[in-house]
Amino acid sequence: MSTSLTGINGDDMIRRSIDESGGVLRLLQVSPAVLSRYVNVLSEEKDSVDEVRVLASESTLKDVMDDFLVASSVSELIEEGILELLSTTDESRRSLVLVGDTDVMSFVDVGNVGALSADDDEIVSRADDLFESMWDEGNEFRIRTPPASVVKKTLRDEIGEATQEDFVGILDVLETARGDGDGLDEITVALLAAARNEVLLYDISKWGEDSGVASKATFSRKKTELEDRGLIDTENVPIDIGRPRLRLKFSDEALHDAPLEELVEAAKEALQD
Repeated sequence: MSTSLTGINGDDMIRRSIDESGGVLRLLQVSPAVLSRYVNVLSEEKDSVDEVRVLASESTLKDVMDDFLVASSVSELIEEGILELLSTTDESRRSLVLVGDTDVMSFVDVGNVGALSADDDEIVSRADDLFESMWDEGNEFRIRTPPASVVKKTLRDEIGEATQEDFVGILDVLETARGDGDGLDEITVALLAAARNEVLLYDISKWGEDSGVASKATFSRKKTELEDRGLIDTENVPIDIGRPRLRLKFSDEALHDAPLEELVEAAKEALQD
């Protein structure tokens, strides 16, 4: 029997599949939007599932992992042994979710996410065979983004609690962290949090490199871009030996105490000019 779930909110459909999974979910070639939704829900409800296996095209995975918010959550789920991830060269859009051993959901992503659910034994068996055969031929997909918990802990330990809280707060304001015009990438977010607390560029870029977020050179290039756009400024801080180090701050002093929503909007406007 098949059931239409088009009238249900996308996240509610995902929660329904998790609740009915018996602890095991398999996602086959779902769209970037559906995969991102699953990652977000799973990150909030880790105790609701034991095993999630994802097989998707490399282009889909690259698209999803461009968003730091999703990629860091994926790394977290992999680190905790909840999620396995493989890529396939098959670019077809099957968009199936195998819910335990009893149901199959087919997602349709046309802006709003809808789905059909089937519990027919033959359909479930064929979907199971398809997934397993493709999984056996899947390829390792490496994620360079560190787990979210590592990013937060190291930032707090190495830079300070205030900067860590601002970093997380800015990310909470954003819907995505891509730096593609709609959001701000994780490097920009880290530099904004550092400038808000007048942290040294050396310290935040060293943290970024040590934690695996990005290289010192990448942080330096992004700092220059933000400086050229008139968003941040620097001041020299003398040290005993060697060249002075640069302290980050905002060109507009009011941004140091502004609500994070205003800071995000100011950064977006500066980067869009």
